[in-house]
Amino acid sequence: HAGWNLKIKQSGDRWLALWGLFVAGGLIGLPYAFIATLQGDLGLAAWGWATASGAVHAFYIGRLARTYEIADFSVTYPIARGGGALVAAIGGVFFLDDHLSPLSILGIIIVVAGLVILSGQVDWNHVWPALIVASLIGAYTVIDSKGSRSTVGSAYAMAIFVTGGIGTTIQGLYRRRWSEMKASVPTLWRQYFFTGLASLITYWMVLLAVRRAPVGYVTALRESSVVFATFIGWKVLKEDSGLRRILSSILVVGGLVTLVLGR
Repeated sequence: HAGWNLKIKQSGDRWLALWGLFVAGGLIGLPYAFIATLQGDLGLAAWGWATASGAVHAFYIGRLARTYEIADFSVTYPIARGGGALVAAIGGVFFLDDHLSPLSILGIIIVVAGLVILSGQVDWNHVWPALIVASLIGAYTVIDSKGSRSTVGSAYAMAIFVTGGIGTTIQGLYRRRWSEMKASVPTLWRQYFFTGLASLITYWMVLLAVRRAPVGYVTALRESSVVFATFIGWKVLKEDSGLRRILSSILVVGGLVTLVLGR
């Protein structure tokens, strides 16, 4: 996950790279989603959740691209992903009837502490955009967990990428970027295909997991990549304060592990 986010960060046009990822994932998943719909595995309710998720994902992509333009990767990624896992865990309790033990609550507190330390010595003009991204990650995770749990089979992830691809395309048309979108396909289709396929597979696995476990535990394990992302920002992108950011990211992961152990 951190790897394709690095690819987005290094892209010349970050929004365009994210748009291509979602459209490619949607095209890959469309036949499966179509067949599942005909078979009744993807009903009206499932498509309703997927449509809501696609709308949130469109906003998420716009904000993520903008955040990567103005802020360091080693700050943005840990705050967005760690904060998103935190929002999803809390949202799971309130909206999905998930249960968090006292040890899990302690894990949440540790995550918050790690995020505070991580953001304590950076420009808050960079932190706020990452926090907005975190809230959107938490929102679509809760929506998709509900949608996945209410769906027969495993086609829901495909539906998300279909609606997400449509949502981001509408966003691009609204921004009058159609000519750039169309012109990018002949040269970047391989990047779009592989990042879209990788994202579709990994998110499909996440949604299978949330059908069997509280969303907070699944997202906590998924976001352990924040330490790797911080190291990438320090060594690959040559961003400042690498050691402090790595230590605070380790604290975030420690909190996420504590959250899981409290299950």
